[in-house]
Amino acid sequence: DLTDDEASYTGEFVNFDRIWSWPKPVQKPYPPIFVGGDAPRTLDRVLRYGDGWIPMLAEKGDPRLDDKLERMRTLAKLATDAGRAPIPITTFGTPTDAHTVEQLGAVGVTRCIFGIKSAPEDKVLRRLDRIVALRDELRGTRG
Repeated sequence: DLTDDEASYTGEFVNFDRIWSWPKPVQKPYPPIFVGGDAPRTLDRVLRYGDGWIPMLAEKGDPRLDDKLERMRTLAKLATDAGRAPIPITTFGTPTDAHTVEQLGAVGVTRCIFGIKSAPEDKVLRRLDRIVALRDELRGTRG
């Protein structure tokens, strides 16, 4: 148990005796587990072990976006079939265009993470300005 002061484990591939770990999680019984990736069995892992899914996306115009959207719909159906509540999806590397973000929201994405590469200050600030403008556009507060 994550909240015990001392833990041991014996399994098929790993064994350990009397270990300690601090600080302990604030959440009870534990922090949520988000499964990353998009391999063929990832959705099985999300359903079995996860509280959420984090698939990686690519820039606007990526032809694989439709495949990702379909995988998100599949996860929603699998969760329903398993008697689970909708599983939160956080996208990583989300394209910065409103249409894509709206499509993601329609299939159950609850959070988007936008990448910001290491670059000179003026480029990073322009990227942040685009993200803020996108947020405002999606909220209906732009201009």
